[in-house]
Amino acid sequence: MKKGKVKGIGGIFFKSKDPKVISKWYAENLGMVENEYGSLFEYREGGNPEQKAYAQWGPFDKDTEYFQPSENEFMINYRVENIEALVEDCKAKGIVVCDEIESYSYGKFVHILDPEGRKIELWEPIDEVFTEMNEGKTTL
Repeated sequence: MKKGKVKGIGGIFFKSKDPKVISKWYAENLGMVENEYGSLFEYREGGNPEQKAYAQWGPFDKDTEYFQPSENEFMINYRVENIEALVEDCKAKGIVVCDEIESYSYGKFVHILDPEGRKIELWEPIDEVFTEMNEGKTTL
């Protein structure tokens, strides 16, 4: 089985007093294209320039429980390949795996904790499906 690994950043998420207001501010003042989760950035993979890839920037409500058990104000999503092998490797190393791998039409997700208790979201994307799902994008 091929070893799993991180391939890039899939998203940056942070707590906000008012996610809708802060998203609108970034759109109006910095030109980011809004979507229901913040702003979606489209780019091309370095090793395969024909392949579109995505990173989601997103404010969450300040009272969100989605980042738990972490108490941090932010969470990073990493794009990965072979999520199953990566999770097995994490478990073998004693890394806390917070949940089971969940599958959606646009990819698989799971959460782990780093040594300082930050929750990390791992995402094995299906970029072709993600492309079809999303119209408004902030392009790099």
